[in-house]
Amino acid sequence: MLARLRLLLELIRFSHTIFALPFALLSAVLAWRGQTVRWQELVGILLCMLFARSAAMAFNRLVDREIDAENPRTAGRHIPAGLISVRAVTIFTLLTSLAFIASTLLFLPNRWPLYLSVPVLLFLLGYSYAKRFTIWCHYWLSTALMLSPLAAWIAIRGSLSLEPILLGAVVFFWVGGFDIIYACQDVHFDQDKRLSSIPSRWGIKKALRFAMFSHFMTIVCLFSLWYVAALGIPFLIAVLAVAGLLIYEHLLVNPDDLGRVNLAFFHVNAVISIGLFFVGLIDVWLA
Repeated sequence: MLARLRLLLELIRFSHTIFALPFALLSAVLAWRGQTVRWQELVGILLCMLFARSAAMAFNRLVDREIDAENPRTAGRHIPAGLISVRAVTIFTLLTSLAFIASTLLFLPNRWPLYLSVPVLLFLLGYSYAKRFTIWCHYWLSTALMLSPLAAWIAIRGSLSLEPILLGAVVFFWVGGFDIIYACQDVHFDQDKRLSSIPSRWGIKKALRFAMFSHFMTIVCLFSLWYVAALGIPFLIAVLAVAGLLIYEHLLVNPDDLGRVNLAFFHVNAVISIGLFFVGLIDVWLA
């Protein structure tokens, strides 16, 4: 059972939860300002993030298993390699989907999380088909992750305001940009299999320029969030640091050398998401 659990965690790239979870928690920290913190809300956010992402990633591996088997970069993934069965992943997807919906009950008497759970889940699962019909699949993924700070705010406040919308916009442009960079690795495979992506449509050079513009918009939204949310000097310094990290990320990758994409994708972006959360937490606490 432990071996099966380890394989499932590897299958869904559990470590990549650090991309979206810190933004959901930062949204919660901002939403709790001036309010009493209910610990069941924190537990609810953690469980909803865990189960929703697990269901979406497992479903993606199911839907893409034949494509993964044909791509040399992904042929070693768990289902194509025969490490875990389609049946096991299907059951896991169903159980985590139901667990996600059930976790929204922790936010009662606020019923919005429960009402929105199924539409949100369907949108998350729908991403797995996006590459088959739209080059904007990167921004379907970024919209899926953008929902985390929006949903956390709604779960706590029962409504939306400009702060979570700006934080969601940060996630939208940030994830869209680095997913374009990541997709550059598969440009020739995607073109051969007629799969849609910005790199496969316009080439790596133009795709990297598009990713750079997307990350420029990330910084614009971060500065806007700092101003609108009335955050302090620590967060402003963090925004400047993020700008430097995004510049570094683009220096790591060029059209003729994609060998450092994984470094740009995981390490740099992990520092950005975790760093922004902790600095935001400190900023709010100091205030």
